[in-house]
Amino acid sequence: MVSTPYPFRLNDLSVPFVGAPMAGGPSTPALAAAVTAAGGLGFLAAGNRPVDGVRADVETVRELTDGPFGVNLFVPQAANTAAPGTAVDPAVHLSVGAYREALQDTARRYGVELPDTDPADDDGWAAKLELVEELRVPVVSFTFGLPAASVLERLAAAGTATSVTVTSVPEAEAAVRAGAHLLTVQGPAAGGHRGTHRAEDVPGEESLAELVAAVRAAVEVPLVAAGGIASAAEADAVRAAGADAVQVGTLLLRTPEAGTSAAYREALGSGRYTETAVTRAFSGRLARGVRNGFVERFTNIAPAAYPQVNQLTKPIRAAAAAAGDPEAIALWAGPHFAAAREVPAAEVVRDVAGDPSGP
Repeated sequence: MVSTPYPFRLNDLSVPFVGAPMAGGPSTPALAAAVTAAGGLGFLAAGNRPVDGVRADVETVRELTDGPFGVNLFVPQAANTAAPGTAVDPAVHLSVGAYREALQDTARRYGVELPDTDPADDDGWAAKLELVEELRVPVVSFTFGLPAASVLERLAAAGTATSVTVTSVPEAEAAVRAGAHLLTVQGPAAGGHRGTHRAEDVPGEESLAELVAAVRAAVEVPLVAAGGIASAAEADAVRAAGADAVQVGTLLLRTPEAGTSAAYREALGSGRYTETAVTRAFSGRLARGVRNGFVERFTNIAPAAYPQVNQLTKPIRAAAAAAGDPEAIALWAGPHFAAAREVPAAEVVRDVAGDPSGP
């Protein structure tokens, strides 16, 4: 365990609320600052974002607030102690090729070319680590894997608190052994990607409260409960199970501070869509989103291959977003997405976690 003191602790927050990092546009400096200003912990999403963009985001947040905030990093396979190496199984290579062929008609419909894929793409891992260390970001969280203990030690030495997303007790125990200060315990109702430490893993289906209780019994570090929380009652339930704070993303998607695209916002509030599904269709990793045409068509044939599938579908998603067509956008959301409202982020924080200025 890392014993170096670090400045941020969950109990420093006025309200036990964490704004989920949402890659692909929804997470913005304005949203992170708004959540922090409301007494919670705002987050930036560095996944699939250029290093210079992450630097600009951090600098902007610091212009907007002097409170704590976090940056979330995707752990590439080569840096993941639970799934080391970059060798690609020949069967996976073949399945990616088959998926490319299956996507061709859709790509032509949107007028795009499917790109070559690169299984070794690490999302600028080393440069992003150097950046958050240099900028002494208060909290850095990791998703899609468990970085080496040396990485967590390095950030702790810079005064940064580290958190690892976990979906099971074994993942939680491994993260604590590696030196994580906090854990984000993610349940099955989470919108967006499941944070399993290997792309091919299928996480359990026990409720978030059950998972939190099991992790609480196994480790002693502070816990943030994440996944489908859409009310104060649900937040209270997972805190009663052992969580120290809750993480919320879906309810923030339609706030004015979020960078959610117009088509995405409209789809969530239109009433046209009524349910979510877990799919690998957009990225090759299991993720929960609104059940649209793309999900219906490709879920059953998408391989467990990240980042290759994500690379293949990127131009289709971009073209659909530009055309305002939600049928081929990854509409990541939890089951209660209809509860997301066009209200300021501070109101979402108050609704879920309470008003720090209240009685």
